[in-house]
Amino acid sequence: MDEILKPATEWELKSMISALAERQIPAEIIGAGSKRGVGRPVSAPVALTTSGMRGISLYEPSELVMSARAGTPLAQIEVELASRGQMLPFEPIDLGPALGAPAGIQTIGAVFATNMSGARRIAAGSARDYLLGLRAVNGHGEFFKSGGRVMKNVTGYDVARGLSGSWGTLAVMSEVTFKVLPLPDDVATLVYTGLTDDLAVELMSTALGLPYEVSGTVHLPAGLARRLKQADLRSEKKSLTAIRIENFTRSISYRKGRLKEALAAFGEPIDLSLEKSLQFWGDMRRLSFMPYEPTHLWRISTSPRMAAKLVNDIKRHMPVEAFYDWSGGLIWLETPASADAGTADIRRAVAIHGGHATLVRADHSVRGLVDVFQPQSPATERLSRGLKDAFDPLRLFNPGRMYATM
Repeated sequence: MDEILKPATEWELKSMISALAERQIPAEIIGAGSKRGVGRPVSAPVALTTSGMRGISLYEPSELVMSARAGTPLAQIEVELASRGQMLPFEPIDLGPALGAPAGIQTIGAVFATNMSGARRIAAGSARDYLLGLRAVNGHGEFFKSGGRVMKNVTGYDVARGLSGSWGTLAVMSEVTFKVLPLPDDVATLVYTGLTDDLAVELMSTALGLPYEVSGTVHLPAGLARRLKQADLRSEKKSLTAIRIENFTRSISYRKGRLKEALAAFGEPIDLSLEKSLQFWGDMRRLSFMPYEPTHLWRISTSPRMAAKLVNDIKRHMPVEAFYDWSGGLIWLETPASADAGTADIRRAVAIHGGHATLVRADHSVRGLVDVFQPQSPATERLSRGLKDAFDPLRLFNPGRMYATM
C-alpha cells in the first residue's frame, strides 16, 4: 500500500475520488479498518479511509432521528444515544475482536455498509431497515444523496438501502441518517442449560412464537460456553441457551413468569440480573468467545429448523464450534485452519439445507483462493454487475473484494 487518503470533509472526498477516477487508480475503501480482513484481498495502490470524517451532524431525540458523518466511531454514537435513553435497535455486531482489531473502533458508515446486525435483529430488523438516507460519492467522482429524515414508501429503487451490505464496492458514504429507538427500562435473560443443538433450536423457536416479545435467542454448545467471561455461566460446563426479554420492569416480571411456564419442559432456567444480562449480551455482540486465532470463522444464514442438521453435516468432515443466533437462523462457525477453509464441504452443506455462507476470518492467502462470499445465481450476478456498472464503472472501489471479477 503506497498511499493512504484521509479526507476530512465531503468536498475533499469528492476531489480525491475524482482524481482517482481521472487516473483510473483503484482504492481500498475502509472506515477504521476493523473489518479489513473480511472478503477477498484488495489489490490497490491506495487506501481511502473515511475515519477523518467525524461528528454527529443532526440529532432530534423527540423525532428518533440522527445523522452522522461516515467516519464517526460507533462508540461515540452509542454514548450520545444512551445519554438520551435511546439506542440503535439492531444491535450492531462488533467483528473487531474476532478479526484481531480492538473492540469498539468501527465507524457508523461501516455499520451500514456491511449491514451487520446483532441478536435483536430477529425481533427489530437489520441495520438496513433503519437507514433513512445517505450522502455519498460514486465511482465517477459525483456526489449524490438518497432518502432523507423520514421513512416512507416510495416508488423506484431505494438507493440508500441498496448500498447497505455492499461492503464499500459501489460508493463511498460521507454521511448517514438513521432511525433510533428508546432503550428498554429493564432487561432479563433466562438461560437453559444442557440442551442439545436441535432441542435448543426448538426452545428458541418456541419462545419467539409466544406473545411475550422475546428480543434475543442464542445457543452456545458446551465448548463455547466454557470460553465465556462470566464465571458463574462458565462453571456450568454445559451448553447454554439464552432467551432475552426487554421492556418495563413490571411487564418483564409478568412475561418472564409466563415464559418459564410455557417452556417448563426444557428445564428450570438460570435467571440473570440486569447487570449480568447486559454483560452476557455484550459478549454475544462482540463474539468474545470466538477471539482472533489461527482458525477460520464462517457466518452462515439458514432456516432455524435446518440449523442443527446443517452443522451436523459439516461435523462429518471437520471438527467445529457453532454459535447459534436468531434461533439458529444465523450460525457463527469456527473451523480448523486449512488451505481451503473447508469451503467445498461447507458450501455443499449449505446447498443441501438452504442458506448462504460467508468466510469472515481466514489467512490472507486462503481468502485469495476461495469464494469468500456466497456464489451468486446468474440472475443475481447480472443485477450486481448492473449496479457496479452504474455506480463504479471503472472498478475503483474495493476491486475484487466480494467477487474476483468485480
